[in-house]
Amino acid sequence: MSNLVSQIKFGTDGWRAIIADTYTLENVRILTQAVADYLGAGKKAAVGYDTRFMSAKFAEAAAMVLQNNGIKVVLSDRPTPTPALSFVVKTRKLDLGIMITASHNPAEYNGFKIKNAAGGGASQEITRQVESLLGKTQVKDAPLTCAIKPVDIIKDYIKFIRNYIDLKKIKNKKFKVLVDSMYGSGDSFIAQVLKGTSIRIEFMRNTINPTFGGGRPEPVEGNLEELKRRVKNEKFDLGIALDGDADRIAAVAPGGVFIHPQKILGLLALHLNQDRHWSGGLVKTICGSTMMDSIAKFLGIKLYETPVGFKYISDLMETQDIVAGGEEAGGMGVKNYIPERDGTMAGLLLIEMMAYRNKNILKILNETEKQFGKFYYVRQDFYLDKRVEPKKENLPNELLGKRIVDIKDCDGIKLICQDSSWLMFRGSGTEPIMRTYAEAKSLAQAKKLLALAKEIILKDGV
Repeated sequence: MSNLVSQIKFGTDGWRAIIADTYTLENVRILTQAVADYLGAGKKAAVGYDTRFMSAKFAEAAAMVLQNNGIKVVLSDRPTPTPALSFVVKTRKLDLGIMITASHNPAEYNGFKIKNAAGGGASQEITRQVESLLGKTQVKDAPLTCAIKPVDIIKDYIKFIRNYIDLKKIKNKKFKVLVDSMYGSGDSFIAQVLKGTSIRIEFMRNTINPTFGGGRPEPVEGNLEELKRRVKNEKFDLGIALDGDADRIAAVAPGGVFIHPQKILGLLALHLNQDRHWSGGLVKTICGSTMMDSIAKFLGIKLYETPVGFKYISDLMETQDIVAGGEEAGGMGVKNYIPERDGTMAGLLLIEMMAYRNKNILKILNETEKQFGKFYYVRQDFYLDKRVEPKKENLPNELLGKRIVDIKDCDGIKLICQDSSWLMFRGSGTEPIMRTYAEAKSLAQAKKLLALAKEIILKDGV
């Protein structure tokens, strides 16, 4: 068992591994036993799962171990968005949630996310405690004397969102919206929320396909060419893309214009503050866009900056007054909800913003960029044999002739120049990848910064 235990390690957002390699029923049971030991008998937990290969079986195995440890279990009866699992944990006052998902990872992966009692991502303190309990207790996985009856956890989630979204404002709008579910657990639930409105909604890739069509269910521009093409050619007012477990979003505007998640966060902050008149600060991660700084300053609200990982944003949403928080990868959380990201909710709020302002999303985006500046945000991932960070002695004093005025190293290394352009290096917390990010006021400059990042990495022997 000791060898198996060493294979289980939490990253930025849960434990992820390759199915049938280290992600096995045995390891899921070992990890769930550690969770049960952390919780203790008499507690309550929920278990959900996505559309990946054998996710339902992994969820059943986890639920069995929990119940055999005297923990009352709420098991989902179908693939479910991660935020729906978080919602049921919070609203049913459970002690913890387990979500079987590898989010945006390729099809060969699966994963195990832990949600705290508030529905937010488990803190490092919780995951470290769980890791310390791995293998300490014999797994209680004997056949159940009382079978767990799966339940519908989607119904209450949909009901809440229908009450959260201003359906009266949306009701008579005839926007045409295309949703790309990327074969994930977001399915077509957004249609249930919009039932009774005049919104004309269509879906693509909303069937179950554990191979994700040969791609990965990550809403980055390169994976959304078909969505962009259809939005342009079929004259949709908005395209929405959800990731594998529907907690992340990207969007497409009329004409097939990709809207980066960083810009979506800015739009949500403006909508909730100006249209809904909600107070609260704005949260971005260290690799977030400088546009957030400009928006927060204009609105007169506090800007928070966290390491990468929505669990850090979740923590702030539980302790501070936050109107919106988001990460570079598309996870958005909003006020008066769970302290967790939800791609479906974010997409619906974009539709609501269009209704409030009576403008299509492209016009809103253009007006926003005219006011706060147009920032070009790019990213490139390097697949490595080992985790390597650039050596500080190899870092330059300037980037493309612009003097570096600040270096942040709380999570990776971020080099910030005098003209507000920046370059960042950060190793992935879930895969053997070095992520490089850059932002500038021209696309050409941003791409040159990424090319420079590659030179710096190669200099370090990667």
